[in-house]
This record gives sequence, structure tokens and C-alpha cells, in this order.
Amino acid sequence: MRRPLLITLAALAVASTALTGCGSSSSGGTAGSAPATTSAGPSSPAAAPSAVPLAGRITVLAAASLTGSFTALGKRFEATHPGTTIVFSFGASSTLATQITQGAPADVFASASTRNMDQVVAARAATDPKAFARNVMEIAVPPADPAGITQLSDLARPGVKVVLCAEAVPCGSTARKVLANAKLTVTPVSNEADVRSTLAKVQLGEADAGIVYVTDVLAAGAKVKGITIPAGVNASTTYPIAPLTAARNPALAAAFVDFVLGPDGATALTGAGFQKP
Repeated sequence: MRRPLLITLAALAVASTALTGCGSSSSGGTAGSAPATTSAGPSSPAAAPSAVPLAGRITVLAAASLTGSFTALGKRFEATHPGTTIVFSFGASSTLATQITQGAPADVFASASTRNMDQVVAARAATDPKAFARNVMEIAVPPADPAGITQLSDLARPGVKVVLCAEAVPCGSTARKVLANAKLTVTPVSNEADVRSTLAKVQLGEADAGIVYVTDVLAAGAKVKGITIPAGVNASTTYPIAPLTAARNPALAAAFVDFVLGPDGATALTGAGFQKP
């Protein structure tokens, strides 16, 4: 009569052991909880996909006054991101804006004027431009200064040959603001396509003076002599940059824009004579 009782007690002991084993886990969870996710599971940082490295090439259309600083920035960006190529096309911002709105293939636009960038944005060829630099004007004369230019008012003297950028170009419209602020009437002997062409006229001695950007006088070194324009009548222009909506490599275009807006861009631009926007 005792055998059934012994069998029942043994069965209960086995069941208790089984329940104890099911209620424990290596993660310290409560009985009946789902097993903890292991380090190899989908929520682990180690399993997250790594960022895709930048590669390929982009074309950057940039204002002529950015030639030196952007060329240096492009080389630095390529060194930082092996496998990338930055191709630049420099020119008058007004001309570049027209090219973009007419469908010229490009990935980034850096303008010397918000007006020309606004033209591109209005055509839905770019969105959300960011200002990255500011530039002010300066008088450039040949090193020997044969016309004896020492101040802004000298540009209005009879016989002085002054060259300016065309009025539609940012350096031209900004130079004319300077003359208007100073209440001076100056008739240029030529209106050049961009600031580099304007400066070249002075360097070659084909003009007695030109009103260009401070950065261009600095870049020219001993080839020209700079004459400061008083702050009270001087004028400035702001430079915006944006990836283009038709960019063929949008990831690389956005990365280059961020590079220009970041500390590397600020260092290069300040060193070239640009001011913060």
C-alpha cells in the first residue's frame, strides 16, 4: 500500500525541479519572461550597418573670387576622403546661376551674392542655401601707381582710367554701392566679366585702378597695390552655398557643403581674407 505514495512523491519532486529550471535565466529575468537578446542581436550597436564611405566626383560651380580658397579646400577634402574628386568651374556668379537654371550639369553652387543664389532657388534648382563668407571691397592699383591714386575720391579725377566688374556681377554691383555711398561719379573704361578679369586689367597696366574684393588684392600679392576704402562708405557681399537638386552625387555634394561650412572651410576662408557672414 506504500508504493503508490512513494511514486506520487517522486513525481512531485521531478515536477518541482523542472519548474525551478524554467523560472531561471542567465540574464536574471523573471519566471516566464522571454530570453534576453544576445550581443549579436539586431539591437546591438555592433550589428548596426556602418556608414557608406564617400566616393565618386562632383562639379562645383563657384564665384571667381573663390578660386584660390576653394581650390585649396577641394584638395584638402579629397585628402580627407580618398576616392573622391572635386571638379571646380569658376566664373561670375550671375553667369553660373544662368547656366544652372538652364540645366547645366553640376552638384554644388557657391555664389558671391545672395541675389544670384535666390535666382537658382526660385528656379527650384537648389534649396536651403547657407551663408559661409563675406567679402568687402578694396582699390587695386599697379605697384608703381602711375596715376598717384591714394584715396577713393581720386578715382573721379579726370583722366584716371578705372575698371570695374560688369554691373550684373556681384563685384560690379558692390563696387557701385561703394561709389554711391561716397557720392562719386566714375565712368569705367571697361566693365569686365568677373573680378579676376578686372584685376588682370590693373596688373597689365591697362587701367590706373580697379575696385575689387579685398581677397583678390591679397591673393595678387606684389602684382598690385591695395588702397583701403573707408569703412563708412565701403560695401560688402555675402556668399551662400547649396547642393543642387539635380546633383548626380547628392551625398558627396552635401558632404562638401558641410566641409565648407565647417572648421576647415572657416580656416581656409579667413586665411584668404574673407570675413565671417
